[in-house]
Amino acid sequence: MTGKHANKVVTSIAEALAPLRDGMTILVGGFGLSGNPEALIRGVVERGVRELTLVSNNAGNLGKGLATWLHAGIIKKVICSYIGNNDDLHTRMASGEVQVEITPQGTLAERMRAAGAGIPAFFTPTGVGTVVEEGKEIREIDGRRYLLERALHGDVAFVRAQTSDHFGNLRFWRTARNFNPVMATAAKLTIVECDKLVDNGLIDPDAVHLPGIFVHRIIHVPEHENAFEYKTVRKR
Repeated sequence: MTGKHANKVVTSIAEALAPLRDGMTILVGGFGLSGNPEALIRGVVERGVRELTLVSNNAGNLGKGLATWLHAGIIKKVICSYIGNNDDLHTRMASGEVQVEITPQGTLAERMRAAGAGIPAFFTPTGVGTVVEEGKEIREIDGRRYLLERALHGDVAFVRAQTSDHFGNLRFWRTARNFNPVMATAAKLTIVECDKLVDNGLIDPDAVHLPGIFVHRIIHVPEHENAFEYKTVRKR
């Protein structure tokens, strides 16, 4: 692809987030505070949209990352796989301020992968016999019980990539591939925040983790805090 259609790069966070509206479902990559699209996350609060459904691994932590959305009161529901020690989410779930849907981590990823692949639902044994099965269809197949899980679509996906070209071919940094690629395929609109931006053709085709056909807007953000929850070192 050549010409203007090959360049999806925007020059500001405000321009990247212009399509956001109240009530949208937003898929956000990262794992806890690691690999967050930090600038896009900050920009949503400034954008002023509300009543959002957030799909992420655990909605931030320690008051950082996606926890800022909780502090701003712009989330009505969180679909995640882990709450852990995220006190911001615990508090708002207990008060009823935010609805929380807990989904096993592998199931969460597969629901989004299914959405991107055009698969409306699938059966999985994960969660059978637990609170996860409440309200879901259960079917016995070859003597084993399975839950029906539905595909999880998003209006918008925020993706953090290590490297992007101007068309949106992406390379991720190690475990950032756990949620980011499937989120990009599951959303109607994918916005990429990249650490490094290169010209088209400079990423070896064998090194492309996600093709640019799934990407709509790109913002280059070379500097990040790259916060993490806790530092653990071996004791001698």
